[in-house]
Order: sequence, then structure tokens, then C-alpha cells
Amino acid sequence: MFTIKTIGLYLAVLLFVVAGISHFTQERFFIKAMPPYIPYHRAMVLISGVAEIALGIGLLFNSTRIYAAWGLIILLIAVFPANIYMATSGKFHRVPFVLLWLRLPLQFVLIWWIYQYTK
Repeated sequence: MFTIKTIGLYLAVLLFVVAGISHFTQERFFIKAMPPYIPYHRAMVLISGVAEIALGIGLLFNSTRIYAAWGLIILLIAVFPANIYMATSGKFHRVPFVLLWLRLPLQFVLIWWIYQYTK
């Protein structure tokens, strides 16, 4: 029988694996989201995509779940400046303004969600 925590775990895995894959399928979008002060935009986008996929899959296994969860929390904190840049740069006209700003508090919700799997 599935609990809410188990369903949440599988949803988190799906979310991060799909998000990681999107770094490769929508690479230009993610490069555009990189703040100018961050070096090596393409490398950072690809590395973060690989990290999302690997850490998302890592959530599936008891032996790696805690490490994967902490890794995802660190990653969510690390990409927060890109979310701020997206909301403030004026470069993302195709994304509704309200969604750009809602992504900011959503990061904290995601961190809280993933924190549930650090225990």
C-alpha cells in the first residue's frame, strides 16, 4: 500500500528526472536563464541537468536516498539565483510574469518536500 510519503517520493523522482532531461532538450532556455556573473553557462546547465537526473534517481534507493535528498536541497539552493534572474531580467516575455515570481517561493516548497526524505 502506498503512503502519501511514498507517492511524494515517486513524484519527486519524476519531477527531478524530467527537469534534468529538460536541461538537454531545452538547453537554450536554461542558458538564457543563467545570470551573467556565473561562468561557463552551457557547462553549468548540463552539469545541473545530470545532477538532477542522478540525484532524482538516487531518491529511489534506501542506500542513497538521504545523500540524494541533501544533494537536491543543495542544488535547489544553488539554482535559486537563476530563478531570481529569470524574474528580474525582463528576458522571459513568453513566461507569464506571475509564474516567474511564483517560482521563487516554490523553491522553498521543493526544499521542504525533499527535506522529508533526509531522515
